[in-house]
Amino acid sequence: MARNGWLYRVYDLYRDGFRQMTLGRTLWAIILIKLFIIFAILKVFFFPNYISTHAEEGKESEFVATKILKQ
Repeated sequence: MARNGWLYRVYDLYRDGFRQMTLGRTLWAIILIKLFIIFAILKVFFFPNYISTHAEEGKESEFVATKILKQ
């Protein structure tokens, strides 16, 4: 990669910015932990796959269409 290209300059900007962070690293760690909790843990326990448990295999689209049209 050419060292004077715009892509390298953007990469260099972010690399230097993250390298010099102190408080930012802690905040990014908190953000990543929260995202993990939201998408991994909460999805498994609080958002079950309703369609796969209630619809016949291969007829999921019909099941969704009937549920939408009923309400």
